[in-house]
Amino acid sequence: MADQQPILSVEHLKKYYPIRGGIIPHTLMQVKAVDDVSFSIREGETLGLVGESGCGKSTVGRQIVALERPTSGRVRYRGVVISSLPERKLGPIRTSLQMIFQDSYSSLNPRKRVFDILAEPMLYHKMVARADADAEVERLLGLVGLPKDSKGRYPHEFSGGQRQRICIARALSLRPRLIVCDEPVSSLDVSIQAQILNLLRRLQKELGLTYLFIGHGLGAVHYVSDRIAVMYLGRIVEVAKAHELFAHPAHPYSQALCAAVPNPDPDDRREPLVLKGEVGWQVEKTGKREQSRGCRFYPRCRMAKPSCLGRDPALEPVSPGSGHLVACPFAVSRETPGKDG
Repeated sequence: MADQQPILSVEHLKKYYPIRGGIIPHTLMQVKAVDDVSFSIREGETLGLVGESGCGKSTVGRQIVALERPTSGRVRYRGVVISSLPERKLGPIRTSLQMIFQDSYSSLNPRKRVFDILAEPMLYHKMVARADADAEVERLLGLVGLPKDSKGRYPHEFSGGQRQRICIARALSLRPRLIVCDEPVSSLDVSIQAQILNLLRRLQKELGLTYLFIGHGLGAVHYVSDRIAVMYLGRIVEVAKAHELFAHPAHPYSQALCAAVPNPDPDDRREPLVLKGEVGWQVEKTGKREQSRGCRFYPRCRMAKPSCLGRDPALEPVSPGSGHLVACPFAVSRETPGKDG
């Protein structure tokens, strides 16, 4: 897999949202939801994207499937820059990029039966003849573990886990190659979460799918991911193989996330790393010359030094030639300075 060209590349992606006001309405400020994010995903791989709520990870997912256009930067799918394609040229590619949303209830039309929810996208894109739609819907329901008679029912007649299976079937209906899973299990019971995660892994193996798995529960992300990218306030601060990130987190934020994961082994208890300080604010006045505000994790970092305010650290290998990348010079050099050192 290491020698494969990436199926998806995200290059210096930015997404800013304007805040308007004034007597004559104009843009006063902008929210930097995604601020210079870059990563790639190889075919057949699962990249986990984790971080606190509001860090911008779902916004990244929406840019990838072209639900929103980026402020700047590029999204490449199989070498084609899709982030700047006009709608008429984007249509044929869009079927290859699908998304599974967190809230299965609000993402399904309550006035349509399951048959219509699954069949209409296939018929619109001419992926199946109308005479074959019934059989194809039944095949999709079987793939996600639902009985054939589910096609005649409405979304409100299903449990949360069953509705999420319908959402997965809808994503599969257009025969995608890459699926963005936007926290697909966070609103489900723990036992149901395991079933959905196992379903996603099985479908990936059977259909050769590629996933971007977005979540804030590290246990679920670790279970399905080959690599994990940690995001904080619009920036990626660490990227590593899933097992390596859990065993040796390098960034102070990643260390705090891993320490917060419950450990069932009573003989291997980790001391919790309590993050102190206030979360930074991703809003800046417009017209202000863009300059580095330093490391955005500085107010909460136990390793912070005054010099951190003068630079916005870039991702670097933890050791020469390593694929484990971290945006912290102290993690790279293995220094552990004090707050006022």
